[in-house]
Amino acid sequence: MSMHAKTDSEVTSQTASSPTRSPPRRPVYFVQSPSHDGEKTTNSFHSTPVLSPNGSPGRHSRNSSSTRFSGSIRPGSRKGAQHSQQVRKGDKGFDAIEEEGLVDYYENKKGIPRRCYFLAFVVGFFVLFTFFSLVLWAAAKPQKPLVTMRSISFDQFVVNAGADASGVATEMVTLNATIKFNFKNKGTFFGVHVSSTPMDLAYTELTLASGTIKKFYQSRKGHRLVSVNLQGRGVPLYGGGVNWASQNGKLTAPVPLNLNFTVKAKAYVLGKLVKPKFHRKVSCAIVYKPTLVNKPISLKNSCTVE
Repeated sequence: MSMHAKTDSEVTSQTASSPTRSPPRRPVYFVQSPSHDGEKTTNSFHSTPVLSPNGSPGRHSRNSSSTRFSGSIRPGSRKGAQHSQQVRKGDKGFDAIEEEGLVDYYENKKGIPRRCYFLAFVVGFFVLFTFFSLVLWAAAKPQKPLVTMRSISFDQFVVNAGADASGVATEMVTLNATIKFNFKNKGTFFGVHVSSTPMDLAYTELTLASGTIKKFYQSRKGHRLVSVNLQGRGVPLYGGGVNWASQNGKLTAPVPLNLNFTVKAKAYVLGKLVKPKFHRKVSCAIVYKPTLVNKPISLKNSCTVE
């Protein structure tokens, strides 16, 4: 069987004489576009090119169609790749913004501002310190020092005629006595500083002699014997001692006297912040006896301590 090439005229005449038939549909094909800038290869699916009106597409039409479709894919694929890359790059920004927003939200919702920490610490410290100070003060307050009166001795007690500073004639008293008492600090964890008010030895309301305790410090659970000298020189009586019996200036009959003073004790438990103070008021009813000059007179049953 012999084959020969047909001329263009023969093809044209054959096409005109033969009835017009719809051209068979070409199979679907795809064009693979080259990757740009390291991007992944994208597959673009295209259908067959549009048939020519004559029903048989020529070589030029196929080339132009292929060129047109493949050329139209490349810019689009580049734009799509760039858009996807921008989205991927923007994801980090969105993640950072979202993370910062969550952190701020939870700090404002559940957290405590840092500036409040210092204020809370200061308030808590003062509350605990105040509570601790009150505990120490309450523990120290019942531990009052103990004052026990021991004795009094009269070294001199004479009455002489005289005149006061203004020249008024009256009897004048000179008295010298010594008071002894025992002081005990009952504090178990603090020492005390001890002083006193003036110790007045008086007849009714007339003070004949006075003295004060020399200040001292007593350690915890310690005690000591305190001795105080009372003196009165040239004290005018102004008729107060008219009932006194005396001979040559010396008393020959008992004379009732009274002694009043307050012992003060101060403790520094916590510096100057916790300073419990203790006052012990002492009152004594004393009877002077001329036969007991320069001899100690017991005050065991003659004094009250409050």
